[in-house]
Amino acid sequence: MLAFDRFSEWDVGTQKHVKSTSYTSEVRAPEDKYRVGAKLTMIETSGRAMEGEITESVSEKRLVARMASGNLSGLVALELEPVGEGTRFMYSMEYEMPWGVLGKLMDGLFARRMSEKEIQGSLENVKRILEK
Repeated sequence: MLAFDRFSEWDVGTQKHVKSTSYTSEVRAPEDKYRVGAKLTMIETSGRAMEGEITESVSEKRLVARMASGNLSGLVALELEPVGEGTRFMYSMEYEMPWGVLGKLMDGLFARRMSEKEIQGSLENVKRILEK
């Protein structure tokens, strides 16, 4: 579920803003999608390409990717933690809006809230899918 080419199954932001995802690095086995250095391209609905690269990977615990599209870039972190008989899934994004003060204003007015809402919806989707 955490491979980037499966985000469209559960990630609200991907469902809204991405047409397709493909790995640009060699993928011979499923685990290659999670290795440090794996690269991918997401084609956004706007037609722009978002490039990504796995920068950290700890099997069944943590996956971090640096993503960039135009002048916007950031990190996406996915973490799994055993809790009792279940698993806690944490999904976070770090980014800095471009355009200086205007970008900070846009982030405060709507971008941060939109991202938080999309992440919350994504977490609910993962839970629903995995509990079926």
